[in-house]
Amino acid sequence: MAVNNPWTWGLGRRKTAIARVRLKPGAGGFVVNGKPIDDYFVTTQTRQRARQALASTESLAQYDVFCNVKGGGPTGQSEAVSLGIARALKSINPATFEALREHGLLTRDSRMKERKKYGRRGARRGFQFSKR
Repeated sequence: MAVNNPWTWGLGRRKTAIARVRLKPGAGGFVVNGKPIDDYFVTTQTRQRARQALASTESLAQYDVFCNVKGGGPTGQSEAVSLGIARALKSINPATFEALREHGLLTRDSRMKERKKYGRRGARRGFQFSKR
């Protein structure tokens, strides 16, 4: 028995941020963790980055977006949302693949913070050396 589900899911990650994104056809609403995008992402740069996948496929007013994001900071979260939206758009309409790939929106940024090692002050920086 097939269930008629209007939602399309996409998962995005960046650094330690994880975004679970749901898309459905609508008027262009954008909600992140229960808040409008303008209230959640304060800077224009993070807002633009979150909407970049919709803007590059020219579908800003075609879908309602609902995101749950946790971990990381504002930049990592906005980029995780962007990747989640791009993956959901690709599964809705495979013809958007080229536009999303051209803007680099389907690539998971694998850069993570390097762990601190023992015998050092940070990941690579050693302790201060005093000759006298």
